[in-house]
Amino acid sequence: MKTIRRLIYVEVVKAVAFVAIGFLSLFFFFDFVDELQAIGKPESLNYGAAQALLYVAMLIPSHLYELLPIAVLIGTIFVMARLAQSSEFTILRTSGLGPWRALRALLILGLGFVVLTFAVGDYLAPLSDRTAQLLKLRYQDIYSLVGNTGAWLKERQGENSFAVNVATMDRDGSLKEPRIFEFDGKGFIASQVTAASARAQGGHWTLVDVERQEYHTRGPDDARVVTTRIPVVEWPTSLTPEMVSVALLRPDRMRTLDLFNYIRHLEANGQTAQRYEIEFWRKVFYPLSCLVMVVLALPFAYLHFRQSGITTYVFVGVMIGISFFLLNNVFGYLGNLGNWLPWMTAAAPGLIYSVMSLAAFTWLVLRR
Repeated sequence: MKTIRRLIYVEVVKAVAFVAIGFLSLFFFFDFVDELQAIGKPESLNYGAAQALLYVAMLIPSHLYELLPIAVLIGTIFVMARLAQSSEFTILRTSGLGPWRALRALLILGLGFVVLTFAVGDYLAPLSDRTAQLLKLRYQDIYSLVGNTGAWLKERQGENSFAVNVATMDRDGSLKEPRIFEFDGKGFIASQVTAASARAQGGHWTLVDVERQEYHTRGPDDARVVTTRIPVVEWPTSLTPEMVSVALLRPDRMRTLDLFNYIRHLEANGQTAQRYEIEFWRKVFYPLSCLVMVVLALPFAYLHFRQSGITTYVFVGVMIGISFFLLNNVFGYLGNLGNWLPWMTAAAPGLIYSVMSLAAFTWLVLRR
């Protein structure tokens, strides 16, 4: 049995690696073509082809995280279909490889892909994506991360609450022109702080070249605005650099723990966290989809087809993988619009394909 597992594992790993490299090469080409339009612009004169190639290369781990379940499905289907086509799997069955042993062997292999997917998505992809953003900032003047209005964060300190706006990042990773609005216990604006730049650190922000406007509106005869300029201000806050990164970057590119802490921060300040909760549960369940994919591929080893039929089944595997990827994204948008339970929204695609894989395994393997 050990020899059989080694045979299947080596073939599947080689096929999955080949499929993943093919997909990553395609995405690398598309990303590089998309970056060509940023080369030579007035705001990015130092951003050339070499910098664009390096930036696109930094995005490979994020694409690998997204494509791993699909590559596992296509690679495993190819190996299972090829073993059935050459009658090798029939020989393995006569040697004692029953359906449950084959399923258990593939599930063990799938657990390895689960660990790999989690490691890439939670450690390698966030680090490389952040490095890519900082690399682009280094060669461009200003790179806006989140549209025209920027990212908004909220914090409550005692009776007062703060609304923080961060629109852009500078080349060195510091926040550019942040604005902090302070509201009193009754909801009236008390002050506004505008800084030329800021750097988020644990427990406080360092604001540079600060202009503070205090609004005194207790009485109609005493209404006034007091403006003060301060070179450097240490603003105590619970907004960590990780929370700012979550707000500025795409939530699916962040670590699971960072998303969890940011969700707790939003809930503590009375803000909606539906979008981030869905992304959190998607990051939890997405690596487990590799298990679903290997179970989906197992019935292909029990099919009987002619010499030219293997390409058809590989094409079916490609379509199943693409449909899973699309369904996963569609459920994310629908769950956010319909205010569905976040964990159910994230788990639904995997559950649907799990039922499909078990049904196919029962019908093709056990019944036939």
